[in-house]
Amino acid sequence: MRYKIQILLLLAITLVGPASAAEPRAAAAPAGKQKGTVERKAEGQAPAAPSSGVKLDTEDQKTVYALGLLLAASVEQYNLSPEELELFKAGVTDGVLKRTPQVELKEYQPKLQPWAQTRASQIAEAEEKASEDLLQKMAKQKGAVKTESGLILITEKAGVGDSPNATDTVKVHYQGTLRDGTLFDSSLERGIPATFPLNQVIPCWTEGLQKMKVGGKAKLICPSSIAYGDVGKLKIKPGAALTFDVELIEIVKAATPSDQPAGHLLFGK
Repeated sequence: MRYKIQILLLLAITLVGPASAAEPRAAAAPAGKQKGTVERKAEGQAPAAPSSGVKLDTEDQKTVYALGLLLAASVEQYNLSPEELELFKAGVTDGVLKRTPQVELKEYQPKLQPWAQTRASQIAEAEEKASEDLLQKMAKQKGAVKTESGLILITEKAGVGDSPNATDTVKVHYQGTLRDGTLFDSSLERGIPATFPLNQVIPCWTEGLQKMKVGGKAKLICPSSIAYGDVGKLKIKPGAALTFDVELIEIVKAATPSDQPAGHLLFGK
């Protein structure tokens, strides 16, 4: 199984390019809400489409199905059409079953990266346009402050402690949502706060957290230019504007992000 997963990760790197950090799936959400943390807000989250209905009776069947989900996560951001998905499935099937391929891999493998970049640019352009409504709406919210970079900061609870510098390590609770309300990352889901150097995250966070004080809670609305740009990352489409609910718990002097689950989505460098 480890060998197969390595193959899938190599495929992801081929299509997407090397990630700045690994990105494992979040742990199951803890029972009940933790006191003093940012509440999860699921309003507006798009309902999931029905599953394929494949029969999963044994643990082996479920594990193989999970392998397919892992592979899907590698190509999800390219918005394959139903027709393209059938071509993709045919390529996987022919490759796994050692059937005669319909194209020469040596000829087409070098074309994967340019294709991925072109597709990402097309998606980014459409996503940036679709994100304009969210950015305009949030900029008009009561108490919203828009900075020169495009960051929109809405303070929900003023802190009383110090503000971090860009070189500080911070401990936070947070959750991130897409423009349709879909939750894509959450320290609350993992059940522990996230700790990381502030100069090793996406620019939106580096800027926004410096405007908060310890004990404060705020909403950061990040245009793609200070988030993941035209690249995207896993569930985040290229060009996507993101919303984060953040609670600044502590400035951890001279600390390392050792207690942060490796590869959370915020790392941007």
